[in-house]
Amino acid sequence: MHTDKIFHPELSESIIGAAMKVLNTLKPGLDEKAYENALVIELRKRGHRIEQQKRFDVLYEGIVVDTLVPDLIVDELVIVDPKVTEDFTSTHTAQMIGYLAITQLRLALLLNFKHVDLRWKRIVR
Repeated sequence: MHTDKIFHPELSESIIGAAMKVLNTLKPGLDEKAYENALVIELRKRGHRIEQQKRFDVLYEGIVVDTLVPDLIVDELVIVDPKVTEDFTSTHTAQMIGYLAITQLRLALLLNFKHVDLRWKRIVR
């Protein structure tokens, strides 16, 4: 599921820059929710529109079978999922692929606030 096309490079750069500022300010060691809420503040300061915990129905043959709730959607284009984890896992990636399929968006960014240096992963559909 890899493509050579980079989706939303300027927006990705802005999101990653905002996440770096949040991590440098708050430092590692907090819960995911602290980084998520700080990231919302920082992204709004940078002029982005943020939807936090927007709900999406998962339909099977027209019937709701689940609800997905991505942490953040930035500018109606990119799903952003802050994590505090040693390393990203295949479960994290699979969750983002599911979110992309349901939202019909093309790009998700996993952001890891566990370490002194921000780590991130791009997932594209």
